[in-house]
Amino acid sequence: MTLPKIAYLTGEYPRASDTFIQREVANLRALGHEVLTCSIRTTGAEHLVGPEQREEHARTFKVLDAVRNPATTLKAHWRWMKMPGRYLSALGLAWRTAPKGIKGRLYNLIYFVEAGVLAAKLADEGVTHLHNHIAKASCTVAMLAGELSGLRWSFTIHGPDIFFEPNHWRIDEKAARAAFVSCISHFCRSQLMCFADAQHWHKLHIVHCGVDPSRYAPKPVRTGLRALFVGRLAGVKGVPILIDAVARLADTYPDLILRLVGDGPDRKALEAEVAKRSLQDRIVFLGYKSQAEVAEELAQTDVFVLPSFAEGVPVVLMEAMASQVPVLTTRIAGVPELVEDGVSGRLVPPGDVEAFAKALEALLSDADLRQAYGAAGRAKVVAEYDAAHEARWLSELIVSYGTGRAVPNLRPSGEAEA
Repeated sequence: MTLPKIAYLTGEYPRASDTFIQREVANLRALGHEVLTCSIRTTGAEHLVGPEQREEHARTFKVLDAVRNPATTLKAHWRWMKMPGRYLSALGLAWRTAPKGIKGRLYNLIYFVEAGVLAAKLADEGVTHLHNHIAKASCTVAMLAGELSGLRWSFTIHGPDIFFEPNHWRIDEKAARAAFVSCISHFCRSQLMCFADAQHWHKLHIVHCGVDPSRYAPKPVRTGLRALFVGRLAGVKGVPILIDAVARLADTYPDLILRLVGDGPDRKALEAEVAKRSLQDRIVFLGYKSQAEVAEELAQTDVFVLPSFAEGVPVVLMEAMASQVPVLTTRIAGVPELVEDGVSGRLVPPGDVEAFAKALEALLSDADLRQAYGAAGRAKVVAEYDAAHEARWLSELIVSYGTGRAVPNLRPSGEAEA
């Protein structure tokens, strides 16, 4: 069977912080899909941290770059104007779903312009299905492109921030119009169900973000006191809690080192706080790293720490667990679906620095416990968060909905749905 040609769309692709999308694309290609990657904006150089990102960036269609060419934009929209009913329907949809106020209307009209150019590109390329990641502005473009051209489309919804402004981003309308929706967890699906009409719940499926477990092969038992954080240096990640925990344990564990991979708006403030506490020799800021470099960091790590206040299901936790590194994180959103407290890692209440510090100390002081959590964590990822398996499930959804055959399961046949 010839698999359908797919287009992938997100606001910025590829990004160092969204390597799971890149893995998903690669696995769909390995299954036999031709995948055209599309990005609304051009990715910043800081995200092109390895050869994989640079190669993907070079062959990705940049929507805004195309829109800036007046001839391209006018030609694309003239193409759809020849179908006035469809064109006016899409324009009306852009107007009706715009956020309140002049600015909101203006932005949705811009998204409409982008959608016309994108739809023309996909039609020229013979794409039969468009899939979007991140249900914000780029998903609005996908919805409007589908309305303009009749192209079948779907999207992956992550959270948590999309659920802070569900009406602004009209996730109810997007869920209604998409062929299906890929939710990254049961928790994420339940949040979308709060806003999507019940008649559409049957097409809300769970497709995990995933990793390649073989890329994170377990290393020999670690014997040091090295903790690792990987993530965006922004308020939602709770890094001040982590800095406070390290400060509390500094006297008891003089060899404790924390390495921070990532960048973001709070980096300068966090570096200042580390300097204020005289922890520069213990806490190291590394900036963005490639997938290979993150895997190497994990190979040298004793404990992975993520004190987030809000998350979806963090892929970095999957990477750490696949590396057989014990994880310490917070009991929020879909995280307990991945990490079982006291079995494959530790979960503590978000924002509770005392609980975080105590759990970190317990892990640092017990090598057998770290080893047990690490082994259980890897087994969990291999069983339920293998990127190749999840891409196969997503492909099944795309093919099934494309042929008009509904898929009743939340998860692949034979897998427990609870």
